[in-house]
Amino acid sequence: MIQGSLTGKVALVTGAGRNIGRAIALELARGGAAVVVNGRADLHAVQAVAAEIEALGGRALPVLADVSEPSAVADMIAAATEAFGGIDIAVSNAGLRRQTPFQQMSLGEWREILSVALDGAFILARAVVPLMEARGGGSIIGLSGISTHIGTPNRAHVSASKAGLEGLMRALAVELAPLGIRCNCVSPGAIDTVRGAAAGANPGMRLEGVPLGRKGHVEEIAAMVRMLAGPEGGYITGQTIHVNGGAFLT
Repeated sequence: MIQGSLTGKVALVTGAGRNIGRAIALELARGGAAVVVNGRADLHAVQAVAAEIEALGGRALPVLADVSEPSAVADMIAAATEAFGGIDIAVSNAGLRRQTPFQQMSLGEWREILSVALDGAFILARAVVPLMEARGGGSIIGLSGISTHIGTPNRAHVSASKAGLEGLMRALAVELAPLGIRCNCVSPGAIDTVRGAAAGANPGMRLEGVPLGRKGHVEEIAAMVRMLAGPEGGYITGQTIHVNGGAFLT
C-alpha cells in the first residue's frame, strides 16, 4: 500500500479516463488515497487508469457514471462507499469541449455543456457533502479554465459553465466551512493534452502570450490538485488557483 499525506483518504475524480483527470487520479493515488476513477462512456479507459493505480500499489475503483444524472451519481457514491467507506476528496473534472459560434449555438447544446461541468459539479457536491461531514471534513475541487478569464471565441457555453463552477465553489467554501469542507478551483492554461474529435480543432494559445514560453503538463495540474486536497492546503478555501505559465495574472 502507498503511504503518503493522503493515506486513509478516499478520492473521487470525474472525467478521469485520460488527460488531466487521469493525471489527477494517479497523483492522488501516489499520495496514498484510494481513488474512484470515473468516466461517462469509455469503460476501458477508466479500467486502464485503475489498473495503473493498482500497479503502483494503490487501490482504485473504476466506475462509469454520467455526472449530469443524479441517479447515476448516487449509484457511484454507493459503490464507492461499499468499496472504501466514504469520500474525503471530490474532484469535478468532467466536462465537454465544443466549439460553436455563438449565433449558431442551440439551446440544446448550451444545456448539454452546462449539464456536465456545472450541473454535474452541483450533483456531485450534493452527494458527497453528507459523507464528508460524517468523516469530519473533506475537500471539493473543480477544474475551471483560462478561457473563462480571457475570453475565447466559439466557447461561450464552456466559459459560462466554468465561470458558474468557480462561483459555486466560492459559495460552498463559505457555507461548508463549518463542516470542515474546503472548496476550491484549479484553472489550467494551455495544457499539452490529447483532444477528442468532438472538441474540434484546437483554438490555440500563442505561446508568445505565455511568459514561461511553453504549454503546461497534466502532472503540473495534478500536483496543484493534490496540494489543495491534502493537509498542505488546509488553510486554502474559496480560491481559484491559476496554473497557466503567466498567461493570465490575477
